[in-house]
Amino acid sequence: MYSVKNYKTIIVGGSRGIGKALTHGFAKADAKVTIIDINPPDFEGAFNFIQCDLADNLSINRALNKYHLNNSVADVLINCAAITIPGESHLYNDDDWFNSLSVNLSGIFFLCREIGKKMIEHKVKGSIINFTSIGAEQGFANNPGYAATKGGVKQLSKALAVEWGQYGIRVNNIVPGYTHTPMNSKSWNDVVLRKQRSDHSVLGRWAEPEEMVGPSIFLASEASSYVTGTDLVVDGGWLAKGM
Repeated sequence: MYSVKNYKTIIVGGSRGIGKALTHGFAKADAKVTIIDINPPDFEGAFNFIQCDLADNLSINRALNKYHLNNSVADVLINCAAITIPGESHLYNDDDWFNSLSVNLSGIFFLCREIGKKMIEHKVKGSIINFTSIGAEQGFANNPGYAATKGGVKQLSKALAVEWGQYGIRVNNIVPGYTHTPMNSKSWNDVVLRKQRSDHSVLGRWAEPEEMVGPSIFLASEASSYVTGTDLVVDGGWLAKGM
């Protein structure tokens, strides 16, 4: 039921952080993994790599054309690539806003659109998994680009799920809490911030990237065959906690 053996799986952002853990996890589960990322991975394993800049639609098209030369169509698309550009909203500059939109939202839509199109053409009942954030659920200060784009991805997934359900394509979100990744290194290395964010979760700690593998395999596999248009929250109880 939870098997992803031989599933053709694209992991966008698979070179580091959560994506790196997913690459290792899906490869270990015998999926046929392809990383799409702007930087090559600094590790070896049973996967392919295609370079792609999510801020550039032409780069996305080139990457997917290269992928489709060797693969008829993916069974699973996992979008966990993102950038974060902190800054106070009243001082946030245009370039940071548009860069956030390009990578975190527009790039994700273009990938979903093209892979979804192939799934429909080839009658593949695939699974698309988009990573959002607790920042798409609650207000967090000083990062308007990230908050807005993750909120956008949350609703994009639901819209695609409704539209593509007729083709048997499932689209879901994974909502991670604070996770020990390079993107969060500044907060992790600040002992005070790390403790504050640990204490806010029910489990009293940050997630490790590997803890996103099980939920992702669940959503990719037949174990979640009746799950679509939903948010699978993996936040150590952050959103559930009150006082």
